Amino acid sequence: MAAPLALIAAGGTGGHMFPAQALAELLLSEGWRVTLSTDDRGARYAGGFPDAVQRAVVRSATTARGGLLGKLTAPLKIAAGVLAARADFRRDRPSVVIGFGGYPTIPALSAARTMRLPRMIHEQNGVMGRVNRIFAPRVDRVACGTWPTTLPAGVDGIHTGNPVRAAVLTRAGAPYVAPGQGDLHLLVIGGSQGARVLSDVVPAAIAALPAELRARLRVSHQARAEDGERVTRAYAEAGVTADVQAFFTDVPDRLAQAQIVVSRSGASSIADITVIGRPSILIPYAAATGDHQTANAQALARSGAALLRPESGLDAESLARDIRAILTDPARATGMAAAALKLGRPDAARRLFDLVTEIVP
Repeated sequence: MAAPLALIAAGGTGGHMFPAQALAELLLSEGWRVTLSTDDRGARYAGGFPDAVQRAVVRSATTARGGLLGKLTAPLKIAAGVLAARADFRRDRPSVVIGFGGYPTIPALSAARTMRLPRMIHEQNGVMGRVNRIFAPRVDRVACGTWPTTLPAGVDGIHTGNPVRAAVLTRAGAPYVAPGQGDLHLLVIGGSQGARVLSDVVPAAIAALPAELRARLRVSHQARAEDGERVTRAYAEAGVTADVQAFFTDVPDRLAQAQIVVSRSGASSIADITVIGRPSILIPYAAATGDHQTANAQALARSGAALLRPESGLDAESLARDIRAILTDPARATGMAAAALKLGRPDAARRLFDLVTEIVP
């Protein structure tokens, strides 16, 4: 008898893909077969998924971008994707379909609904995304990564937390080394969108720090490829040792080593920061739908785990002041790290897996 099949549908950003990958890893370890359903863009973000996960690239589209032609053709592309998903499901019927948000999840969730398959969604952010908002009343379970999450009327959510990848779990609760007299490690991560402001402001803030701090700083800065050269140059001119890359494959290790993190407040970034437990300065992406990144950051700010700094008021002088205040106060930094760790949900993937088993006959 074939192992049960879980169909995981996720859009093409790290915020959707990382928790989907975490659940896929756990499902495989529990003897399930797993298929990832996404579009061409999402397939480019799927490199971290285990090789045992099958890939199904479906046709989908968004009515929010692409001009008039894109808006007119989007429904046709989505309909074609739904028909293709139904055909795939008839060949190999999933035991459950799990959506993680984004337009590429529409075909799989729609096909699951019309075929009356067990289905659920996971919302990573404190404000539900457009697609998850549509499907929330039409699924068997709604799992929430951030709490509280704004939900449609009449929909009940279950707080699972945001699953983190196995690479993050291996560093969960890694002992925090408070800032002292030696090297000081600072990690800058901006997510897949809107990181340019960090490339503009963070190097300038670092340059404004006292020379004694700059000499001990070791900066890891994730910057867009087009910004990499100028960011590298800015750190060099400030006399700061910096590793600037478009994408770090070892973020968990860099997080574990960091004394402080400057980050956007995407759900996956916050999940990683809290599971490992590090002080942070969070700068929500101002253009995020429904201002969901501010909602994501509020629990950390309220608990003393992070400083929440809106992008609209961000400048080098104030950011330098915040960084200096944390790096020169070991007791405060240690308290922030402990507060972050208390908010972590290293068992989020297991909680999500338990919901899957609840709805599968």
